[in-house]
Amino acid sequence: MKLQPITPNLWFDGNAEEAANFYVSIFPNSRIVRKTKVPAALSKEIGAKPGSVLMVEFELNGQPFLGLNGGPAFKFNEAVSFMVHCKDQEEVDHYWKKLTAGGSEQPCGWAKDKFGLSWQIDPAEWMEMVTSNDEEKVVRGMKAMLQMKKMDLAKLKAAYNGTDN
Repeated sequence: MKLQPITPNLWFDGNAEEAANFYVSIFPNSRIVRKTKVPAALSKEIGAKPGSVLMVEFELNGQPFLGLNGGPAFKFNEAVSFMVHCKDQEEVDHYWKKLTAGGSEQPCGWAKDKFGLSWQIDPAEWMEMVTSNDEEKVVRGMKAMLQMKKMDLAKLKAAYNGTDN
């Protein structure tokens, strides 16, 4: 894999390989590209077992990522998340179920996976709705979204169009 000029680098506490395998199992057009092991000569300096996985390069739907087993110093938080734009409700349901397994459902279409990484699972039509020039429709749609955890496209459309009564 040729790393792109900007590649997300995710810091894990010893479970980068497990996380990469989990993500690859969820997204189409995904694969593990390469694993880099900890060289014995550096293991003491970096506090890792010789031969254990230090980095794993992987692709999710063609997008390159790097997982680094950096240790317990840093944890994921909601300041960084990955958006998954879904073609329909079925796809929203699929990603929501997979990514919240062992994790948690968050408000407004946000999901936290079992590794603590945040994802925004939204129907692609949602971006069209919230970027509309019709402020009344946007407000109705946003008010409906604020009441949801997993996004419900039918309810969002109804609220946006003013037919949800």
